[in-house]
Amino acid sequence: MIEVLHARKFPLSELVLLASERSAGKSMNTAFGEKQVEAFSVERAQSCDFVLMAVSGGFSTEFSPQITANGKTVVIDNSSAFRYHEDVPLVVPEINRSAMEGKLLIANPNCTTAIAAMALWPLHKSFKLKKIIVSTYQAASGAGAQGMTELEEGTRLALDGKEHPNEVFAHPLPFNVIPHIDSFQSNGYTKEEMKVVWETQKIFDDKTLACSCTAVRIPTKRAHSEAITIETEEDVTPEAAIEVLKSAPGVEVAC
Repeated sequence: MIEVLHARKFPLSELVLLASERSAGKSMNTAFGEKQVEAFSVERAQSCDFVLMAVSGGFSTEFSPQITANGKTVVIDNSSAFRYHEDVPLVVPEINRSAMEGKLLIANPNCTTAIAAMALWPLHKSFKLKKIIVSTYQAASGAGAQGMTELEEGTRLALDGKEHPNEVFAHPLPFNVIPHIDSFQSNGYTKEEMKVVWETQKIFDDKTLACSCTAVRIPTKRAHSEAITIETEEDVTPEAAIEVLKSAPGVEVAC
C-alpha cells in the first residue's frame, strides 16, 4: 500500500502507520522516509483523512464504524466485513468510483473479483455481458503468510519423501491442485466461488448477470490467474474484444 501511494504520487502531507501494541515503536524504511509504527487507537485513526484498513474482518467490523463516526475520516476496508452491506459501496475505481461519493466507509472487493472485473467491465460496456464462466487458479498467498509457509515446508517434506500434513488448506497443497477454497454453500459452490458472483453483480450494479465460478488453489507462492468465458448480448469478435481491452484503464493486453 505504501509503495503504491508513492508510485501514484498520492498527495499526502503525512503518512501514519498504525498497528498492534506488539509492533508499536518499530521503525520502517518506506518510500516516504523512515517512519515509526504507532499503536492503533480510534482517536489516532480519526486524525487522518483516509484510513487504509488491512486487517481481519472482525477487527474492521468493530473499529471501522467507530473511526467514521467523526463524520469526516474515510475508511477504505480491505477485509470482507462490509462487502455485502447494502449501504456500503463495493468499489473498483476504474469501474464505479461514483459509488464512493459522500461515503465514509468503502469496501474493497475480493482479489479474484477485482482481477476479473477489470477485464470484464469494458467488455460489458461495449457488448453487454449475458453470461460469465470463471475458473480461478489461486496461489498460496491467498491464505496469508501461514498458507505460503505450509506450501514451502510441505514441498520440502514431499521432496524428501516424507508426509506433509495440511492445516491451512483443505488438502495437502504441494504438487496438488485443490478445487476447495473456503466453506461449501448450500448450492454446492464454495464461498470463495460465490464471492465472485455476489461481488461482480454488486460492482456492476446488475443482479441479473449470470455468473458461475470454480475456484482452485494451486501450489505457487503468489499471483492468481483466471480463465474467463463470456457470452454477450451484442455480436463480438475476438479482434473487437482485444481492441476494447487495449484502451481500458488498468488492463494490459499480451497477445
